[in-house]
Amino acid sequence: MRRRILGLQRGSFALKGSNWFARLDHLTRERWKSDLRLLADEHHLLRAAIAGLPPARLRQLTPGGTVRIDRLICGIAAHDVYHAGQIQILKRLYRGTR
Repeated sequence: MRRRILGLQRGSFALKGSNWFARLDHLTRERWKSDLRLLADEHHLLRAAIAGLPPARLRQLTPGGTVRIDRLICGIAAHDVYHAGQIQILKRLYRGTR
């Protein structure tokens, strides 16, 4: 989404792939920590990109796109809230198995 908001080049993400990234069959602690760092770094960069937008830019379309930036940002937030809810459900289910 940061790429779309800023009009960055396709393929500029740290991992190869578009929606699904190749992962190892056996996840190691180091690989997991690396993925968590990448997630935190990308989240920070996304927040900085959004915070750096002038208010007038929010109602404009994404570069080369058909979606307004403010609507894209709302979609990003809704997506994150959805997954946060999933995590809370999984935590409750896990607690119920102990």
